[in-house]
Formats: sequence, C-alpha cells, structure tokens
Amino acid sequence: MHKKYSIGIDFGTLSARAILIDNTSGEEIMSSIYGYQDAVMDRYLKNSDQRLPIDYALQNPMDYRDAVVALLKDISTNSGVDAEDIISIGLDFTACTILPVDKDMIPLCLDSKFADDPHAWVKLWKHHGAQKEADIINATAKQRGEDFLKYYGNTSSSEWMFAKVLETYRQSPQVYDAAYRFVEAGDWVVWALTGKETTSTCMAGYKAFWNEKDGYPGKDYLEAVEPGFSSILDKLTQKVMTVGERAGGLTTEMALATGLKADTSVAVSMIDAHAAMPVFNSLGLKNALMMAMGTSICHILISDTEVFAEGISGVVKDGIIPGYYGYEAGQAAVGDIYSWFIDNLASNECYKEASKRNISPHTVMDEKVKKLKPGQNGLIALDWWNGNRSMLNNSKLSGMLVGMTLGTTQEEIYRAIIESTAFGTRNIIEAMEKQGIKIENIYACGGLSRKSQVVMQIFADIIGKEITTVSVEQTTAFGAAMYGMVAAGRERGGYDSFEEMAEALKVTKAAVFTPDAENHRIYDKLFEYYLRLTEYFGVTNRDIMEDLKDIQDR
Repeated sequence: MHKKYSIGIDFGTLSARAILIDNTSGEEIMSSIYGYQDAVMDRYLKNSDQRLPIDYALQNPMDYRDAVVALLKDISTNSGVDAEDIISIGLDFTACTILPVDKDMIPLCLDSKFADDPHAWVKLWKHHGAQKEADIINATAKQRGEDFLKYYGNTSSSEWMFAKVLETYRQSPQVYDAAYRFVEAGDWVVWALTGKETTSTCMAGYKAFWNEKDGYPGKDYLEAVEPGFSSILDKLTQKVMTVGERAGGLTTEMALATGLKADTSVAVSMIDAHAAMPVFNSLGLKNALMMAMGTSICHILISDTEVFAEGISGVVKDGIIPGYYGYEAGQAAVGDIYSWFIDNLASNECYKEASKRNISPHTVMDEKVKKLKPGQNGLIALDWWNGNRSMLNNSKLSGMLVGMTLGTTQEEIYRAIIESTAFGTRNIIEAMEKQGIKIENIYACGGLSRKSQVVMQIFADIIGKEITTVSVEQTTAFGAAMYGMVAAGRERGGYDSFEEMAEALKVTKAAVFTPDAENHRIYDKLFEYYLRLTEYFGVTNRDIMEDLKDIQDR
C-alpha cells in the first residue's frame, strides 16, 4: 500500500506557505512559500493615487488565488510524490479577513465599476476602519440585552465581520447592494478549490457572531443597529460546517491548474492561530493555552467547560476541536511592535553590527536586552501600538512608554516593549483564571517562539508559568494539514478523529522555558504598574487616548 500525504496551507499577512506531510509519520516532505505581489494596501489603493485612511488595511484577493495555484503546483511538480497519493488539502487564513463577491463568487474589486472603491477590496484582519461601527454594534447589543454578546466577553471588535460589513453599508451602499455575499477570505479560497460555498464553526463562530443554538444575530437586533442592515443575513454563508469536515473535492479546473488529482479532499477553512492547536494534541489539550506568537498573539484555550468570561474574543463549541469549547483572546500587535522599534528606533550601530556579523538587527538587540535585569531601566510600556484586543477590545487605544530620562538607552526601550507584550499576555491569563477557566499548560508556536529565546524567557518570567514549544516549525500549516487528514477520513488514508490522529502523530518538545523565581518576584510589582496604567488610560481616561487618535486621523 502506498504512503498517503496531505497538504497544509497557511495564508499569512504577507505570504502563504504550504507543506506536504506524510500522514503516517508526520514527516515534512516539502515546503513552499509564495509572497503576495500587492502585499498590504494601507496607504494607496492598487493602481490609484487615492490615499487611504490611516486605519485601513486592504488586500488583492487574486494574490490568494495565485498563491494557492502556485503552491499546489510546486508541490505536485517538485515533491517527488505521486498526485494519486496526496489525499487532502487543509488551509488556514488570517481572520477576520473579508471580501464582497457577486453571485458567481467573483470579487467586486475586479469589476471596473468598483475598482476605485476601497470597500470593494479585501479588508484584512488588521483593518481597523470600523471602530465606530463596532461601538454601535456593542452599544445596541448591550442596550437590548442581546444574548449573543456573552459569547464574546460582552464586547466585539472592529476587526470582525459585522463591523466591517456595517462600515461598507454606511460608507459605500453601492458596494453593499452589489454584494451577493460577504465571505471570509479563507472560505473564498475553499470555494476556489472546490466550487462549494461553505464556512466553518471556527470562522463563523469567532468572527461572525454565529453559534449552534441561535445561528447569526436576529433581524430585530440588526434593524436596531441600522435600519435596513438586517439584509446582511441574506449576504452571509449559511452552510456552517464543523471543523475537520470535508468542504468538497478539488475541481477538475483546479486539478488541471495544479497537477493534483480531481476530487482531492479539501477541508473547511480555519483561522490561522486556531489551526495550530491539533499539533499539541499528543501533549494534552484539556485546559491547555496555546500562544500563536507572530505579528500579533492569539491565545487559544481548549476546555470541556463553557464559561462566559469578560475580555475573551469568543467561546465556541466545536470551534477548534470537536467535542470541546474553544476560547480565543489576543493582542493586536506583538512582533509588529518589535519590528516597529527596529525599523524606527534602532541605531546605526545596531545595523552595522548586524551586517558585520551577518545576523538580524533583532538578534543584536536581543543580546543587548539579555544583559539587562528586570526593572533596572525604570520603564513601563503599554502594548497598544495597534489598539487593544483583549482585555479592552478598543482599536483606538495607542501605545505608551513611561519613565524615560536623558540616560535611557535603546536596549532599555526595547526590553520595556517586550515586557509590555508579556504583561498583556499575563493580564489575559489571569483574567481567564479569575473567571473560572483553568489553565494547566502553556504552549507556544509561531515565528517569535522560534526566533527569540530572550522574548520567550521574559514571557515565562512575567507569566510565572512554564512555556513549551514543539519541534514542528510551520505549526499552523502543519495543523491545517491535520484538519485535512481528518476531513479525508481513514478510508482515503487520513484519520477518522482528532484523537486517533494524536495517537499516531506525536510531536516532540523543542524547548521548555521555566520562569526565574527572582525575576518573577520583581515583575509582580511591575505588573501592578502596568495594570494601573491600563486602568487609567484604557478605562478611566480612555477619552484622552481616543481624542489623540482622532487628531491623528485628521
């Protein structure tokens, strides 16, 4: 019997990467990466001199189609594996990343009538232009006592589906009226592969207010949000499938374009961070928190208990692993903040040293940061460079650094920024625990978890818990492939359940970061200051931060 293989594709912010996995051993056979030609449009619209508002982040959907075809063709051509033995494709996508399409699922931005309208293009996950709409959605739901909001910590984000669509409804009614559907980009790629319109309990549950009991929010509520807005219910995908289910098979057209076999199984789409969770299954998922650490951090928790907790970004039954309640929280910027520092504040000497030693400027700064002790720089920062996701869910909030003097050095600022992101994670963890959500193990994946031991140790010292990483490098793509294996089923060469797969595909630990007791004691005090600043600028005097943001926008 021939070995069987699965493909996992991870669609990130700037690129997509695919890996081919041996279904029996978990061995990575091949990987491939494709950078989006148009990247992120946050200043000007494609082929236009039209300046975009400061909170906009748009993309070209054809970059996704080009990426999926190129990646699958590369694997089918260069892996040395017979296409007959590649049984499944699973994919994950940044979310909430949405686009309006016509009845043939063609993106409206490809129509010349709408090419110059920003609302016809993809609104990337970090598009924050819909904060006013999110405020209206939240206020109306609280005023009416809407039940759905409790699944999201009693607040919702400008990043999510309904806020982004309401923004289009209010600012570009011509695009809204022309849209047959507003779809998650991950679901659109699944459609491109299979010809089937589907969404998953993951996508709909965390980003579109869907739950298995009530479905989407009711018409009366949506009319109270904005007269006529209940029409959105006719523009959302109604076929919500459980994660790990088969959306359909690869179309003949896509098979010819990629070199894969027609009817190759394709799983329903997953959110990128959530897709990594099955990788840790053999280490134990119950009451385990996973941190997907990259440009932002998503905190994903699996539990057999449902708790409606403040500050979370969602609790969804069967949203990550069937049979469990999956919790999400997160920070809107982490690695992005580190990169901002390197791009804007790192000295020429830092870059010269990096060039001389042929290493990254990030590595140079890590070495300098490592020599500092907790608290010695006298700095406290708030990690809101891209707004706050958890616990305050307000994209208008902005970052802060307190305590600078004429003697402050670049590495002291850099360490304070790293510490602020770790404080943000600790705030999330402690809030969950206080509200009855057990956290027994912490796992980490993503670029930051591999690239910087200094960052990981600071996180462990501040949180006060061990953090475990695994040997799988492309964790989200690997996880996406695992969803594909389950969707294909044992009969095709995959698995019939996540439990069965966990027994067969065991991963090994790469590193365990153990907190330093003395450092943690010092950070306990600094964390108190972080919370006081959070209370003052995030709650008590939030208007100050929002007024400053409004001035910046103008």
